[in-house]
Amino acid sequence: MAVKNIENIKKGTKLITGHLGIPVSAIAVESIKQGKGLKKTLLVNVKGTEVGLFDEIGSIYVDDILEVV
Repeated sequence: MAVKNIENIKKGTKLITGHLGIPVSAIAVESIKQGKGLKKTLLVNVKGTEVGLFDEIGSIYVDDILEVV
């Protein structure tokens, strides 16, 4: 599934991700741009407390991003 505005992700951009199996919000910790292209993974701060898990910072695949808020 292609997400609109994925090339506009910068540090602090709010995202909705689906890598935990259910949609949760996340905040980008880095820009998605790398050289002339885009990264395949992105470092994010995931708000797992929304679904009863822990808040964590880690890398996720860009394909797991459902929405750029």
